[in-house]
Parts: sequence; structure tokens; C-alpha cells
Amino acid sequence: MTERELLVEADGGSRGNPGEAGSGAVVVDAATGEVLAELGVYVGIASNNVAEYRGMIAGVRRALELDGDAVLRVRMDSKLVVEQMSGRWKIKHPAMAELAAEAREVLTGTPVRFEWVPRLENSRADRLANEAMDRRESFAR
Repeated sequence: MTERELLVEADGGSRGNPGEAGSGAVVVDAATGEVLAELGVYVGIASNNVAEYRGMIAGVRRALELDGDAVLRVRMDSKLVVEQMSGRWKIKHPAMAELAAEAREVLTGTPVRFEWVPRLENSRADRLANEAMDRRESFAR
């Protein structure tokens, strides 16, 4: 039996840096293209990078709730998060190191690949991040 692949599209943003921040994540069945979950995370006052990490962590957690045995492909337009989580860039900022450690803990034992995508290819997650900032609350659907 082949392993199921779930695609996690994640994004984060802040209005001001730091400023009002939110994250978005979409979980998609890679084989069918079916959207399995959409998440908006209200982060509060934070940097854009913190919001990016929060969106990725929320999306990964939801994907693993849906299928704990799935292979994950995480797509983000944050070069920083993709390169840090792939181990190619050092993590110097303490808040980023803490978030990366949390993500690694969540991902323990899960095959995962991180991919950078242009911002235009991450519009679903971006829309959810903006919705979370507008609503000033987290949501899932």
C-alpha cells in the first residue's frame, strides 16, 4: 500500500512588523486535490516570521490529526521558514528557535518535505491568514 501524501499550504502575515498577526493553513489530499481542512490562526501582536511558523505548525498538526501516517509536503512562500526547517539555514532568533523546535517535535517520525513557492501560488493560505487578522480570532473549517 502506498502512503497517503497530504499537502500543507501555510502562510502568515502581520500588519506592521511586529503588528496584528494571523496565519492560515490549508490541508489538501495530494492525490485528489481535495481540500480537507482550512485554518485561520489569530496570533495577536507578533512578527511576520512568527506568524509564518504558527501557520505551518497549525497546518501540520491538522494534517496529522486527519492522517497520522501520511507523508507531508509543506509549501510556503516564506524562504526563512522553509530553509530553517530544511536545516539549510541556522536559526539565530530565540523565538524562531522555539517555534522550529515545536514544529520538529510535532513532526517527529513523520516524513516531511518543505518547499518554497512564489507568493501567488500560496493565495489560499494567505487569504485565511488575512481573514484571521480581520476577525481577530482563530477558526477552522
